[in-house]
Amino acid sequence: MHPCRVLFICTGNSARSILSEATLNHLGAGRFAAFSAGSQPTGRVNPHAIEQLRAAGIVTEGLASKSWDRFTEAGAPPLDIVITVCDNAANETCPVLFGDFVKSHWGLPDPAAARDADAAAAFRRAYTLIARRITALLQLPVETMGRDELQQALDRIGSLTDEEAHA
Repeated sequence: MHPCRVLFICTGNSARSILSEATLNHLGAGRFAAFSAGSQPTGRVNPHAIEQLRAAGIVTEGLASKSWDRFTEAGAPPLDIVITVCDNAANETCPVLFGDFVKSHWGLPDPAAARDADAAAAFRRAYTLIARRITALLQLPVETMGRDELQQALDRIGSLTDEEAHA
């Protein structure tokens, strides 16, 4: 049985999707293989994302801002789940990727939009919500769930709010 392969996508692939990829690979090692990508990658991982991951004890080696093109090309790893993490509330356009996988939306504000003094706090808030959602994902028996059941469970997880993450 292969690990459940999850792709987190957003626009820039510098913060939220990177935090999600690294956190799921750290906490779900063996059961999950996480990747991240962006529709318009910035080409670099936000330094605050690296700081936040290191503060959480998560390895940051190998993390890179990359295009989702690599997941649509021949030889790309087949995906089981694709999760968008862009912020619809801020009128941010979420990328759409087509394929035979379960899709869900786990929107959250972009911490990379915060300026200097607020950046560390914004990244802490984003990471707290991401970690809460990843923890909920890890509690699912994804290996035995039907497609519709998995879809509903992922959508419920994506509806967790910032306040619930801090509860």
